[in-house]
Amino acid sequence: MKKLLITGASGFLGWNLCHIARKEWDICGTTFSHALDIPGVTTRSLDLRDFEALKQLFAEVKPDAVIHAAACSKPNYCQTHPNEAYGMNVTVTRNIAGLCADAEIPCVFTSTDLIFDGLNAPYKETHSPNPICIYGEQKVIAEESARSRYPKIAICRMPVMFGLPSPASPSFLQGFIRTLREGKEIALFTDEYRSSVSASTAAKGLLLALEKAKGTIHLGGKERLSRYDFGRLMAEVLELPSTGIKACLQKDVKMPAPRPSDVSLDSSKAFDLGYNPPLIREELEQLKGKV
Repeated sequence: MKKLLITGASGFLGWNLCHIARKEWDICGTTFSHALDIPGVTTRSLDLRDFEALKQLFAEVKPDAVIHAAACSKPNYCQTHPNEAYGMNVTVTRNIAGLCADAEIPCVFTSTDLIFDGLNAPYKETHSPNPICIYGEQKVIAEESARSRYPKIAICRMPVMFGLPSPASPSFLQGFIRTLREGKEIALFTDEYRSSVSASTAAKGLLLALEKAKGTIHLGGKERLSRYDFGRLMAEVLELPSTGIKACLQKDVKMPAPRPSDVSLDSSKAFDLGYNPPLIREELEQLKGKV
């Protein structure tokens, strides 16, 4: 099998991606702060910010393709630690794009729906980015840097994702479930909309992009749901107590990073390539008994 290098293998998306991709690829996944074993996957502990070590990894692994999923992806953390986040989100991305360009191998970079301001959804690939948080700003710079360094790179803008947690990194779903099972209240926004997909669906989209995509592509789901509506649907499907789910507005919760109101994605371009995310209810049904 051909060799696929996946960065961020211990992260939520990277871990799910390794499990999906190992069926068709010989995987080498990088980890950093959380070393772990993934059956059928070779993992390497590496600080991606160390350019010499990164170059050595490319020289040793000789990947046939790369999916760069590692990121400093918590918006509130990026807002309060911008310099630290910049190194991972921008500098590392530019360096990986350059190494892929030098080797002339396919490369996919995972960006975010938070590059948009939330005022003109649903967003197509042709909409101009206008981020309102530092994380979104850094991803825009990363996109531009990667594209400049390697015009053939595929840039996949991801929605918020849910699903099976990695041993080191859960999705927001696990926090929701734990709170409701403990009989506690959880306040969810009625005025924040996203086009969520499961991490396994997103992983399939990334592998499709690696094979078929050129330029920028959106990998959102087919539905636009508020955080509140998602929470209600999740409780219904997973048979959780729903009395603790309370409605709130973005302005009711003070956080370091500003939040756009609606960054749902128009993913028609990906759908035309064969990306086919199930409905959220179906995705949640598949997770029943596993989360």
